[in-house]
Amino acid sequence: MNRKKKLRIIQLSLLLISLLILVFSYSNRFKFSDKTIISKEIQKKVDQQLLNESNEGDTFYNISFSGLDLSGNRYILNAVEAKNDKIKPEIIYMKEIDAIFYFKDGTNLKIFANKGVYNNKSLNMVFEKNIEAFYENSTLLAQKAEFSNSEGLLIVSNQIRFKDQKGLLTADKLLFDLKKQTLNISAFENKKVNANIDLK
Repeated sequence: MNRKKKLRIIQLSLLLISLLILVFSYSNRFKFSDKTIISKEIQKKVDQQLLNESNEGDTFYNISFSGLDLSGNRYILNAVEAKNDKIKPEIIYMKEIDAIFYFKDGTNLKIFANKGVYNNKSLNMVFEKNIEAFYENSTLLAQKAEFSNSEGLLIVSNQIRFKDQKGLLTADKLLFDLKKQTLNISAFENKKVNANIDLK
């Protein structure tokens, strides 16, 4: 009986020692895992980048949109790179754009720009930065052009230079009414519109 008691005490002691070893080894392991692998500053940057990426939409390359505006004119809009807005998916941000409008009278308007925005619901378009536009024998250079589908207007502004066979014109704002086929030229702050036109 005495021997059995001794064996049980030894077994219990061994079991207790084993449990203690397990507890200490796992607690040390968790302490090591809590050690900082990257600094808090880098972690903040990574978190911010992940947040930005989650707010940005998907990126597409060599994308093309086509359709008819409300006036019945056909258009094709191409971009080297496009990104949609996650909050407003109808908004598309584009880079390296070329667009062509096919008017019902048989004429074409070609527009090139470094960047722009396209709304695929309203079909409104904004072209920005180093805009070049070509219509028949005329060339237009500007920094911003906005196409309003609902109003049938193309509003061109910022550093406008318009050149055709008859001469050269510089202005602050050009308003093309696509429905009425009219052009309104204006300058800001009572400045004069500069034109050099050959009347022959």
